Amino acid sequence: MSLYAKLKPNGPSGFGYGSTAMDVTDGLDLSEKTILLTGCNSGIGLESFKVLSARGAHVVAAARTVDKAKGAGEGLSNFTPVACELSEPGSVRACVETVKATGRRLDAIICNAGIMALPKLNTQYGYELQFFTNHVGHFILVTGLLDTLAERGRVVMLSSTAHQGAPRVGIEFDNLDGSKGYFSWKAYGQAKLANLLFARELARRLPHTGQTANAVHPGVIHTNLARHSGSIADIGLAMAGPLFLKSVGQGAATQCYVATHPSLGGVTGEYFADCNIARSSSNGKNMALAKRLWEVSEEIVAKV
Repeated sequence: MSLYAKLKPNGPSGFGYGSTAMDVTDGLDLSEKTILLTGCNSGIGLESFKVLSARGAHVVAAARTVDKAKGAGEGLSNFTPVACELSEPGSVRACVETVKATGRRLDAIICNAGIMALPKLNTQYGYELQFFTNHVGHFILVTGLLDTLAERGRVVMLSSTAHQGAPRVGIEFDNLDGSKGYFSWKAYGQAKLANLLFARELARRLPHTGQTANAVHPGVIHTNLARHSGSIADIGLAMAGPLFLKSVGQGAATQCYVATHPSLGGVTGEYFADCNIARSSSNGKNMALAKRLWEVSEEIVAKV
């Protein structure tokens, strides 16, 4: 545990910076719950998979391939492995159909998977890859599964405090392909802002009043998500670890808390950090921007 985690007090929820996924689910019986989790095979996704399974949940474990999902669940028995390559709409749509075919109602969808700070511009179907993977892929997945979401089901979008580093206008709708300029961390911030705005707008559009959609910041954790950050960033993360970085268990806490904790029934359209409601950037609260993003996302999805 980092020094900061030891010193920072818990928030109003009773949990905080130093809480782990095991802490926030302590005493919960999730044996009647089915939870879909993307990015189940590494980092905080793998930790969430293990913890949710330990609490009795049936996890629909999504990874880029079925083999990766099966490997992540080695030693676990109560899960369904599915392939979901978020940068490939065909794979995401196939995942939707596979999940529907199980006949299970989803009590939660945790959109955990993502890519971060690609050093060079990469595009997919004419769109910058971080935006397309982190946002559009999850947009296709969640909207495709809304009719399987339980009446009190929850959608949890993994955003980040990095959303504050998005372009000044929030979402550069005239530069979604990166052709007018690409900066790795700004593009990542835009993708994470899109995740947050999607959760806000989804909360407004959910068909049942008991359903919720929220976004979370997991904290800074040195996982393989940061593999593109470069050697200088790696050195910085290594030095910061004992002082500030969260463990994988602490990083998984907020998404597991928001997806499962009974105290959050009916709490929707919020942004969480350290297992408590937190402030986002002004763009992160801009519902006109959220509405436009939704409409543009529908247009993108119709084309791909």
